[in-house]
Amino acid sequence: MNAQAAKPPKFPEICQTGYAGLVVRFGDQLSEAGNRASLAFAAEVTAAGLAGVLEVSTALQSVLLRYDPLLASPEALREDLAAVLKQRDWYAASLPQGRALWEVPACFGGAYGPEFEQACSLAGVSQAEAVAELCATPLRVQAIGFAPSQPYLGELPPNWDFPRQATLNPQVPKGALVAAIRQIVLFSVPSPTGWLHIGQTGLSLFNPARDPAFMLRAGDEIALRPVSEAEFETSCAAAPYGGAVRRALP
Repeated sequence: MNAQAAKPPKFPEICQTGYAGLVVRFGDQLSEAGNRASLAFAAEVTAAGLAGVLEVSTALQSVLLRYDPLLASPEALREDLAAVLKQRDWYAASLPQGRALWEVPACFGGAYGPEFEQACSLAGVSQAEAVAELCATPLRVQAIGFAPSQPYLGELPPNWDFPRQATLNPQVPKGALVAAIRQIVLFSVPSPTGWLHIGQTGLSLFNPARDPAFMLRAGDEIALRPVSEAEFETSCAAAPYGGAVRRALP
C-alpha cells in the first residue's frame, strides 16, 4: 500500500461557509452511509442545543449549521462539533427517530411518464423490470431541496446511474417523478428539469395552509406502489395526499 492510499480519509470534515455558517461534510460522492451519517449527526447536534446555533439542516452528504456570530465563535463551535463527531461512527449510526414511511401510488410511463421508455433504455431494463426495481424497496428522502418540501430519493440500483440530460424539459407538473444519477426527485411544484420524467403521483408536498406545510422530512421513506392510468385518474389524483398512506417508522 502506497503512502497516499494509507492516508486516513479526510471525511468527516468541518468547513466554514459564508460569514456565519459551518458545514460538516461526510463525503464528496453520494452514498447511503454518508447520507445516514448526515441525518444522524444533524439529529444529535439539534438535540444538543449548541450555543449560538440558529439552524441545522441536511443535504445529501453534509450538515449545515447557521449560527449567530454574536453568540458563538466559529472556533468554539468547531471544537463542539469535533467533540460530537468523536462520539461514534456516524456512518453506521441509527437513523433518527420520528421518521415516516409513505406508501405512494405512482403511474409510470404513458402520458404520465413520457420519458420512462428512454430512462428504461439508459438503465438497460424493460419497462416491467424498471417498475419492479423502482418499487422493490422504500426510497429514503435523502434531502429536501430546490423547492419547498421537494425530496431527493435514493439510492436507486447502479444501473440507474445515468446523467442529467443536456437539454431541459420545459416543465413537468407537480407530483412528477423524474430520474437521473441513481436518484428520483418528486416535484413539489411545476418546474423545468434536465431529469427524465418517468411517472406521476398525486402528491401535494407543499401547502402553506396545512400544518405542517411540508409533507416530508429528510430521513422519511417513500414506497412507490404502481397503479394504472385508470386507477390513478379515478382513485389517486383527487384523493387526500394523492392516495398516499403514512405509517410511523420505529
